[in-house]
Amino acid sequence: MSKTGIPARSEIAQSDRWNLAKLFSTDHEWEAGLAEFEKLCERISSFKGNLGKSASALADFMDFSREFGILEERLAYYAELRQCEDEGANEARIMTGKFTIIAAKAAAGLSWAIPEIQAIANPKIEEFLRHERLADYRIYIKRLLRWKPYILSEAEERLLAIENEADGLVNDTFSVLTNVDLDFGTIETAQGPRTLSQSSWSVFMENPDRNLRKNAYDAFYRAFESHKTTLAVLYGSSVKKDAIKARVRGFSSAREAALFPDNVPLSVYDNLIETINANLAPLHHYYNLRKRALKLDVLRHYDVYAPIVPYTSKKTNWNEAVDVISASLAPLGNEYVDILRGGLLGGWADKYENKGKRSGAFSAGSYTTDPYILMNYKEDSIRDIFTLTHEGGHSMHSYFSAKSNPFMHYGYTIFEAEVASTFNEELLFRHLEKESASPELNLYIVNKRADDILSTLYRQTMFAEFEKITHQIEESGEALTVDNLRGEYRKLLEKYFGPDMVLEESSDMEGLRIPHFYRAFYVYKYATGISASLALAQRVLDGGEKERNDYFAFLKSGGSRFPIDSLKVAGVDMSSPIPVQAACDIFGKLVDKLESLLQV
Repeated sequence: MSKTGIPARSEIAQSDRWNLAKLFSTDHEWEAGLAEFEKLCERISSFKGNLGKSASALADFMDFSREFGILEERLAYYAELRQCEDEGANEARIMTGKFTIIAAKAAAGLSWAIPEIQAIANPKIEEFLRHERLADYRIYIKRLLRWKPYILSEAEERLLAIENEADGLVNDTFSVLTNVDLDFGTIETAQGPRTLSQSSWSVFMENPDRNLRKNAYDAFYRAFESHKTTLAVLYGSSVKKDAIKARVRGFSSAREAALFPDNVPLSVYDNLIETINANLAPLHHYYNLRKRALKLDVLRHYDVYAPIVPYTSKKTNWNEAVDVISASLAPLGNEYVDILRGGLLGGWADKYENKGKRSGAFSAGSYTTDPYILMNYKEDSIRDIFTLTHEGGHSMHSYFSAKSNPFMHYGYTIFEAEVASTFNEELLFRHLEKESASPELNLYIVNKRADDILSTLYRQTMFAEFEKITHQIEESGEALTVDNLRGEYRKLLEKYFGPDMVLEESSDMEGLRIPHFYRAFYVYKYATGISASLALAQRVLDGGEKERNDYFAFLKSGGSRFPIDSLKVAGVDMSSPIPVQAACDIFGKLVDKLESLLQV
């Protein structure tokens, strides 16, 4: 056992690790797979210039791409998962490095393929797509063809491809500045001085000691204030890059360009913001309740994460957690429960923390193997049971998508990804609330559910509204500066937090420290995702076999439909504001219930 109390990887029982044998049984077998992949790379150039000659020639390339892509995915997942087991393990890092080099060469070697498919004349490609050998590739190819109006000349595309190599520089600079160069100092605690960092920030903000929270908050934002101009220039440059790339392609705005791949209308984004703006009263009620529960005369920005309900510690071992999750998911039927249960008790999950293991949790689904789950499960954390069912939802989505679709379009979008996971969380919450005989546990899970919906529905919408505003400023020809960025963000803070919040002078610096903003126009998907999942959970619980089958049709859609269409199949229309309104109503009822339970 490590001196820190965290076991080494070698001390973790085999039964508590994921079983990667379906990817590769050993590292040596992976090496053989990499050698095979490298040989396949040599065949890429043989297809160039032939794709438009006949349907069979195109089918030959698509068959090769399928074989090539499946092997590439297996190699990538194995190396990544092995590295996650122990970030300090040299062998895994070497594997990741080897794969990255060869995969980069493969990507460069394939760069001609999509433009060549898109260059095939419309009548000819329509004739090709009727060929039986292209049946499994029709959806994939049709999606490529949607981009034809936005494809430039070969020379222009080559220039854009070269420029794309620098795409991550602004984000990388932001990351290095905020995670490496910024010194946040130390905070005095009852246990002595502790380092303040981006990682420890949330821990300080959840501390019951208000003075400690204030000191950490002031120190944290003081560091950001000292680099405010640099941060504003970095974010402004990111927004400008989005606007320029959209304009070059022929889109009317960066937002239209970002929503185009998923075929999501701008109205979906606008409906979300408008509906949330019309339903800020429950959010303001929550912050007023928080102020009363904490017995504060004034609610400050550093009070929004402080616990208002005592933490309820209840030991639940892994097998017991799987039992609870299985019971909560019973409305989905035996097939769903049996598959997930078998995976969680079998080889899907890497269960517990070990020295060097990646923190947090994730699900990594692939086409030919199990949808693996990384956990750092703690028996005394109720939150970890929710995390496990959340990742289980992702894994079952991946499982059904892979079983029901050809490889070239089995992957679902981020827009859909959070639906299956938060759906499972909602069913677990409903089950625990119904079955719990403990008033303390009931209070805790109601508070947790309200906080989770707030952070996913309201906060992500506030972020989405900020992104819309900043890109509109840039696209109108006005420069983005420290002052107008902070000013716009402060207006949003005042609007969303409401009359009970007293903001600090530095509170609006929050808008310049959010890493999500460097990948514009995706945070709204978290808000639409939880809105859809809450609506679907209610529909399944209130319905019967038809409603359950509709939900399974969504899980099995994979990438065969655009997200709005796949969710319509499930029974929820995200082109309408109705699901977002329903989610706001659910949040309002949770706040009312929390107020009743707290009796403040």
